Amino acid sequence: MMAAYGLYTHIASNKLRSVLLLAGLFVLVYVMVFAGALIAEAMIDGGRSIDYYFNAAIRDLIKAAPVATIGAALWIVIAYFFHQNIIDAVTGGRNVTRQEQPRLYNLLENLCISRGIPMPKLKVVDSPALNAFATGLNPRQYAVSVTSGLLAALDDREIEAVLAHELTHIRNGDVQMMVVAVIIAGVIGFFGELFFRLSFNGGVRIGGGRSSSSDDRKGGGAIIVILMAVALIALAWLLSQVVRFALSRSREFLADAGSVELTKDPDAMISALRKIENRGELPGATSAVMELCIDNPRSGFADLFATHPSVEARVEALVRFAGGHDPGPLPLPAETTNTQDQPEAQPPLPPGPWGKAPAPPASTPQPPPLPGPLSGPWSPR
Repeated sequence: MMAAYGLYTHIASNKLRSVLLLAGLFVLVYVMVFAGALIAEAMIDGGRSIDYYFNAAIRDLIKAAPVATIGAALWIVIAYFFHQNIIDAVTGGRNVTRQEQPRLYNLLENLCISRGIPMPKLKVVDSPALNAFATGLNPRQYAVSVTSGLLAALDDREIEAVLAHELTHIRNGDVQMMVVAVIIAGVIGFFGELFFRLSFNGGVRIGGGRSSSSDDRKGGGAIIVILMAVALIALAWLLSQVVRFALSRSREFLADAGSVELTKDPDAMISALRKIENRGELPGATSAVMELCIDNPRSGFADLFATHPSVEARVEALVRFAGGHDPGPLPLPAETTNTQDQPEAQPPLPPGPWGKAPAPPASTPQPPPLPGPLSGPWSPR
């Protein structure tokens, strides 16, 4: 792998790695088919040797490979046309126009015009969570979704940085890669669950009706083969999740850098990340949707299954390579207010034409009236 120098070389290098990872996902589909063939052969005839089962499963794989390829491709085609509808149904996202969200629409449009990027659809998710994500597999489908909580908590500079982050995902082809990866991993998960249900919910029956003592002794080979197939299915599922997470993690640093390139404002990206930090959980959203978000607070054991690098790591990279300044974790205005037991008394409004002067204390003597008659539009008649 060539060394990566500069932002665009990093992007090209990352795309090559992503293609290899997606090819690895397709290989895992065939591993699942091979494991299923092993289980099927052992269930049909439990009196054979391990070598027989492996050779028979390889023959079955060769026969089933075209069907598996067509099935995976069909799954991708279905998702190509309907994935946005599915995501909107899960998150509650809705299209908004300039009239409905002039502030948000203008920020996104200005970014697109400045870089000659086609304007994606703009969606708002009614949620107090602070998050945003991009979706779409072609220019007609591209969409940027932001939550209402994000709009309320971030200022214009920070929202612009978030929008630039999502536009970078679209420019770099990250959105297509992630959607396809989620789809293929979904195929692996679906068939893995199907194999387990068929094999164990109904009980694994080995031997095809034979019951001689010789067959019973040979049946040990079938049991070993089934255990190996189960291990292959579990390994394929685990690797598919790792590939998904690797694709997502490797792209967030580049999207942060792309945001700074578009806005020329690293501090805005840093402060946006600090406000979003641990506040992005979308209720009801699946793990596949959370992987598309600017921040995914969900993580697994030992950070192995974390789909995003930590905010600390992302901020550190922006400080080191973009010259930004880290203010540390930032509380939201509402959180600052809630930490006080009692709200402080607001100072009285200053006197002026739209407010009344505060009444003087009772102990304070009233000033003597000014000499001479008053005249003017506000004087009593």
